[in-house]
Amino acid sequence: MNRTACLSMPACVLGVLAMVTVAAAGVVPGEESPMPVKAAADSAVPVSRPFGTLPDGREASLYTLSVPGGWQATVTDYGAILTSFLVPPDADDPEGEPVDVVLGFDTLEGYLAGHPYFGAICGRCANRIAGGRFELDGTTYRLATNNGANHLHGGLVGFDKQLWKATPRSTSMGPAVELELVSPDGDEGYPGRLVARVVYTLTAEGSLIVDMSATTDATTIVNMVHHSYWNLAGQGSGTIKDHELAVDADRYLPVDAGSIPTGAFAPVAGTSFDFRPERQPLARCRAAIETLPPNPPPGAPRGVDHAYVLRGWQPDGELRRAALLRDPASGRTLEVLTDQPSIQVYMGNFLDGTLTGKDGAVYGPNAAICLETQKFPDSIHHPDWPSVRLDPGQTYRHRMVHRFGR
Repeated sequence: MNRTACLSMPACVLGVLAMVTVAAAGVVPGEESPMPVKAAADSAVPVSRPFGTLPDGREASLYTLSVPGGWQATVTDYGAILTSFLVPPDADDPEGEPVDVVLGFDTLEGYLAGHPYFGAICGRCANRIAGGRFELDGTTYRLATNNGANHLHGGLVGFDKQLWKATPRSTSMGPAVELELVSPDGDEGYPGRLVARVVYTLTAEGSLIVDMSATTDATTIVNMVHHSYWNLAGQGSGTIKDHELAVDADRYLPVDAGSIPTGAFAPVAGTSFDFRPERQPLARCRAAIETLPPNPPPGAPRGVDHAYVLRGWQPDGELRRAALLRDPASGRTLEVLTDQPSIQVYMGNFLDGTLTGKDGAVYGPNAAICLETQKFPDSIHHPDWPSVRLDPGQTYRHRMVHRFGR
């Protein structure tokens, strides 16, 4: 945010599109930590190494989660950021090299210098809150404003800019790292002392599971988001214009000039927002990038930056498919499952070539796509939408599964 393969879709990918079973994702909904589908020996504990020093002298670390077959995820305790995700080469390509499919930096300094939430956990309340203010039980709270007059992704010093407490773990599901952050009462204007937790787990099949949870000692609002920028051709490989995308949604949320939802749910049919999975071949990102917004001034950011209303969502904690991304050139696919009602699709519109990332890659417009599962943006101002309110004694939970294939 501001901040196998053929073009007709082979049967194997169509099969992925048809699957929404929790068992296939290898997780059990409603549990705070990933659970195994079948009995398995515990995995190796993630390896940690120094990542750099923060301005206040504290040390940040990197945690590498690896499983046999070449899958590897790297996470730092600064911002709970996923800094890299390596996809192994095809089994029939012994000379192939793993491909890193997320944008980011080689060093901590790159993240400290400022970035558009590459791989970060955003909170307390991600996405935008109109006017940087909200009311709870008759009290008005004023938040830090960092996106014009609005509050974005938790404010000036959100969860993405905090040093989390990390605990690497060996689990029967795969290597995992648990991160915890205490957000004090009044942090960025939010009420209540919040204890936030994130668990990254890498399964034997190469799925990346992100479990987010939080508790509070006073009524507050929470909407945590994982904000990786994906390019399945490889970070630094160019744009995602030719990536194919399916979003399991018939409606999206139109926004005003400040990217605040208007309150309407608009149909995607007949618009550039139409990424319904029944479209064959699947829609490519290029069409939306070239047509949205309509009639822009020269140099304006182009592409989707909107929330979609996921089909069939119920507040039951069940995982449902949200999106499928595919790179036709390599055949790599990424399927995203979630228990949340919405997914924000952001096509890297505001990347402008001023950031140099890993291996010297320059990140220009539309160099990656974000698929951010969440509650609807600005939900606190829409009482009929799924609530972001969290009361003492309750536990906020958000699970997303990233499942890769070809």
